[in-house]
Amino acid sequence: MDAIVEKYKEIEINLDSVTLTGNLRLLENSKGIIIFSHGSGSSRFSIRNNYVAGLLLDMGFSSLLFDLLTISEDLVYDYRFDIELLSKRLLEVTKWVRNYEETKHLKIGFFGASTGAASALTVAPKLGKMVKAIVSRGGRPDLAMNTLAKVNTPTLLIVGGYDKSVIELNKIAQSYIPGICDLKIVPEASHLFEERGKLAMVAKLTGDWFTKYLT
Repeated sequence: MDAIVEKYKEIEINLDSVTLTGNLRLLENSKGIIIFSHGSGSSRFSIRNNYVAGLLLDMGFSSLLFDLLTISEDLVYDYRFDIELLSKRLLEVTKWVRNYEETKHLKIGFFGASTGAASALTVAPKLGKMVKAIVSRGGRPDLAMNTLAKVNTPTLLIVGGYDKSVIELNKIAQSYIPGICDLKIVPEASHLFEERGKLAMVAKLTGDWFTKYLT
């Protein structure tokens, strides 16, 4: 068996209208690549998303964390909640991953946090079978309500047990998704899963979901 080699590098993603920056973790013999769509006010440096990406790496998955907005765009507060813009960026970056020499052969999954979950659920139906699975962490899938009825990609919604209002929003969203959709509530966890051991539970649930549906 070939040795597993990790490549970690900062990359520039050149799109038609803008250049975005991303951090690519790439494994030889990878099971697939997980594209992260972060929440409002966050970035590719998100501590929580990088923690999850690190554990996914241990489970055999490459990952791409990228900034959905440029530095100047991120200064405009409304852009952080512009689901249409964020979805457009995620769509373009996913197509870039599909064409990039080092990743074009890999199966693709989406990991969305907060508003990033809405962009993931908006984009997946547009890409059909290109996206194999979606995981939402403390997500706001309700912000993609107009698209949910078209989501046939296996989707896992993870919410903290203390996050009562978001639990209800995720239950409503789940009822609209016609494809495989599971809701997991992490007990005694808040919206950011900051309590001891809770983010590790999120990562384990995430890895298991991608292992099931990407491999």
